Amino acid sequence: MAAAENQVVSMFYELKDAEGNLLDSNIGSAPLSFITGKNQIIPGLEREIANMNEGESSDITVKAAEAYGEYSDNAVQTLPAEQFAGLELTNGMTLYGQGEDGNTVQAIVKEFNDKEVTIDFNHPLAGKDLYFKIEIAEIRDATEDELKDGYVAGAHKCSCGCDDFDDNDDECCGGHHHEDGDCCGKH
Repeated sequence: MAAAENQVVSMFYELKDAEGNLLDSNIGSAPLSFITGKNQIIPGLEREIANMNEGESSDITVKAAEAYGEYSDNAVQTLPAEQFAGLELTNGMTLYGQGEDGNTVQAIVKEFNDKEVTIDFNHPLAGKDLYFKIEIAEIRDATEDELKDGYVAGAHKCSCGCDDFDDNDDECCGGHHHEDGDCCGKH
């Protein structure tokens, strides 16, 4: 059976970029589980998975617009260096902060000097088409608690290059934030 809204899909995946570089994988470990219809994974991937059945495998291409979005030059800002006082900055360093809406935001230090720091708020995979190799391990109805809490019981690993799920945070894996910023989806 193909996944319907409010079902738990458990899957194995490999994620590669256009050059064929492996970005993330859970092959050989626990499957990634998410609740359909809850924006827990990137939209283009969820739409394609909705057409798959338990036990089925597929190669899926997700265009940038339906993954982490297009790269935006407007998301690159130059700020006064004094706003970063006390931080030992390095080029490529990831910074985390709190946005106006209270959600965690992630930025990459592009360059800096004594007067200014240029940071990039684009997701590191923004503007990139993504290539997934997917195997659906299980499809089942979500429990009442899973629907209420917003995440799959016992599933504490995000996909797509993100770190472990924070049990104290009710969001993860695609369109949601956790302790290290955006995970697997929209900003």
